Amino acid sequence: MDNHDIKLWQLINPTLPIGAFAYSQSLEYAIDAGWINDEASAEKWTSGLLQEMLSVTEVPVFLRCYKAVKENNWQCFNYCNQLILAMRESSELYEEDVHIGAAMLRVLPCLDIQVNENINTKSVSYVAVFSYACAVWDIEMKQAAQGFLWAWCENQVAAAIKLVPLGQSSGQRILSSLRESIVAGVEQGMSCSDEDIGMLAPGFAMASAQHELQYSRLFRS
Repeated sequence: MDNHDIKLWQLINPTLPIGAFAYSQSLEYAIDAGWINDEASAEKWTSGLLQEMLSVTEVPVFLRCYKAVKENNWQCFNYCNQLILAMRESSELYEEDVHIGAAMLRVLPCLDIQVNENINTKSVSYVAVFSYACAVWDIEMKQAAQGFLWAWCENQVAAAIKLVPLGQSSGQRILSSLRESIVAGVEQGMSCSDEDIGMLAPGFAMASAQHELQYSRLFRS
């Protein structure tokens, strides 16, 4: 263990003041609609999105942004940032991404990370800012990508515990079941070509759109 490991822990800590806890990533509507009602269905939903969406969108974009920072290639960095934002299939998902991305940018100076002047601070995704912080801090790329997926899974499980509801032990069992999927997801993302970046998750997109209109919500829309 070294200082870089601890830096990654700080970036993925749920106490980082970026507001990710306020969003459920379509999960709230999926529960309201009865798609998810127990530990098994919550695990299946989270694992499915991890394998079919994040592994072929967030992870390959994260890797390209990370390399672009290391190579001082800001044209590539900003292109990848716009690419991931273009993949957001509802206004809720888009607004969540740029809101958390902007919050992450505001946190960076508190971590002694200077925001590069070439970053488009008016419209930046969370994954792009997270990759930038990891690259500046010299956190190993694969490990950083695994940390990113872990943080996403942890946030989904925390939301499921509140909404289904589930017990804390159920949440830990779900997270334990996702460990191998996180490792596999990063490997899949590393082998993803430019042409293969993207996903087809209509249920996820429709759930997000319906959540915007949901009458009663605990999570932000």
